Amino acid sequence: MLTKRIVPCLDIKDGRTVKGVNFVELRDAGDPVELAAIYSEQGADELVFLDITATVEKRKTLVDLVKRVAREVNIPFTVGGGIGSKEDVSALLGAGADKVSINSAAVRNPGLVNELSLEFGAQCIVVAIDSKYVDGKHLVHTHGGRTPTDIETIGWAKEVEDRGAGEILLTSMDHDGTKGGFANTLTATISDLLTIPVIASGGAGNMVHFTDVFTEGKADAALAASIFHYKEIAIDELKMKLQGDGIAIRI
Repeated sequence: MLTKRIVPCLDIKDGRTVKGVNFVELRDAGDPVELAAIYSEQGADELVFLDITATVEKRKTLVDLVKRVAREVNIPFTVGGGIGSKEDVSALLGAGADKVSINSAAVRNPGLVNELSLEFGAQCIVVAIDSKYVDGKHLVHTHGGRTPTDIETIGWAKEVEDRGAGEILLTSMDHDGTKGGFANTLTATISDLLTIPVIASGGAGNMVHFTDVFTEGKADAALAASIFHYKEIAIDELKMKLQGDGIAIRI
């Protein structure tokens, strides 16, 4: 059985780690390089680093910051934000990232998923899906959650898998930052449909929520930000709790 993964997320704006609620009301959460080093030492299985305004501001992810973070960690490291070409991916992988995450660019040009997967390998390509429940449908949103589309989340997840994505990062915008638990029903639906791993994101508030997303939500990995940034939950303690709940986890 593959072990489940705990993945802290570093949302970056202007070189600082930030965190909000439902993608708005951002507040400072610390230096990303320091946080990355702490999480690596605490036993995080992977890290995700998202430059959350890169697409909106039409600039590229901060490659220098990626280099600094990568020097501090010895675990797999995913980078996203403003990625739209093979050149962008090559620069980030060269800066030390293990994987890249694309969202808006994939929606704008679905063929980019095929192109990147062929060039760099599916294992390097994560497609992030920011989903919000609107008028009875789970719909994909782009540009850091600011721009709604008419694309349905579940169908899009299947399409990007077929195009060569190696992993899905599924964020429920309705749950993000609320600490009320993950979107387990949606996550389970997508996990059952796909053969590639699904990382659940949005809503972690306590240790039970992680157990629930791995059992009810059938997620392969669980991502969280604020509960780690503000030291509400320690990663090593969380892993001991999950192990005690019968979840296969790397201690």
